[in-house]
Amino acid sequence: MRAHRLLSSTLRTQRRAFSASSSRLDRYGFIGLGQMGYQMAKNLQSKLSPSDSVCLFDINKDAMHRLAEDMRTSQAGGAVVEMAENVAEAAKEADTVITVLPEPSHVKGVYSEILKSDISTKPRVFIDSSTIDPSSSREVAKWIADAKQGQFVDAPMSGGVVGATAGTLTFMLGSPEELVPKIEPILLRMGKRVLHCGIQGTGLSAKLANNYLLAINNIATAEAMNLGIRWGLEPKTLANIINVSTGRCWPSEVNNPVKGVVETAPAGRDYAGGFGISLMKKDLKLAIVAAEEANAKLELGARARDVYEEAEKVESCKGRDFSVIYRFIGGKE
Repeated sequence: MRAHRLLSSTLRTQRRAFSASSSRLDRYGFIGLGQMGYQMAKNLQSKLSPSDSVCLFDINKDAMHRLAEDMRTSQAGGAVVEMAENVAEAAKEADTVITVLPEPSHVKGVYSEILKSDISTKPRVFIDSSTIDPSSSREVAKWIADAKQGQFVDAPMSGGVVGATAGTLTFMLGSPEELVPKIEPILLRMGKRVLHCGIQGTGLSAKLANNYLLAINNIATAEAMNLGIRWGLEPKTLANIINVSTGRCWPSEVNNPVKGVVETAPAGRDYAGGFGISLMKKDLKLAIVAAEEANAKLELGARARDVYEEAEKVESCKGRDFSVIYRFIGGKE
């Protein structure tokens, strides 16, 4: 605790020094320091000017203090770092608030708390990089607009923890056109590509449509590989044929579920790391909800959801990369 207090005091002193010497201070609030948010916040802070500040908050206090210490000791320069006691404090003085949260309920809870406790007179931008359903995102955007507290945009990302750590994420941005020049440079401090999808909510629509396709391609690839191998084909031979033919897809070419086909794929390390099966299950469920709201028919969605739910309950599949579906269907390992 003494070390935490000392770090907080040091950071506050550092901020005062910068504030006194700088003519402009861009303030950021960053809420949600899980596996993705932790690395995103770290990259953001390192690429900001010393005249800027980042105020961190997460319900996991250890993660928050650990990140602040990482920023202080591992970065040369970068923005001043602060730690907030609660959500409202993280957002109160910020010009830009970034949230990376697990579920729609968490996003609604955080923004409800901000609006209850924090009435600001300056224009702010709220960037939500959580993967939630578009209708929940639009609901929060309306709260922000009705309270005249700024503008809320959705910017879910692709690239996983590896991309978050390397700063190579792709962001799918749902935002008014006029805000893109302001938001894009912020996101590019945490990633390498920003794809403007249209108005608020469309970033999430794009992300969920993509992940719906990915979820089904993954099952189909596992089944096709298992089928060919049981017919006597060598795994690499079969994968090479698929990848120069019409069956080619990301699960067959990059994330092949059969050990030894792609050396860097999770299949080669007992399906450790990668995009967790629970996350794929979550995104698939969100896509199904969004499809129902849009009256879009999904013939394969319900069955794919059942496959991921059943697989996650199996001890040898639980907590592993979603390509472990190959093991779940009895693929030869």
